[in-house]
Amino acid sequence: MARICEICGKHTVTGNKVSHAKNRTRRTWKPNLIKVKTVIKGTTKSVKLCARCLKSDCIVKKV
Repeated sequence: MARICEICGKHTVTGNKVSHAKNRTRRTWKPNLIKVKTVIKGTTKSVKLCARCLKSDCIVKKV
């Protein structure tokens, strides 16, 4: 399962976790994806959205 928002394209980002002693270890930040049923062009589809896209009313959740 690809962790990508289907609206904005937000995806997993990698970087370093830095401790107080400046030790660096690799880590990942994953987007907050939510599987939502919505109506797109008259058909009901299940899409993966990030929480920001869902909050900003880019897509209306099917009730």
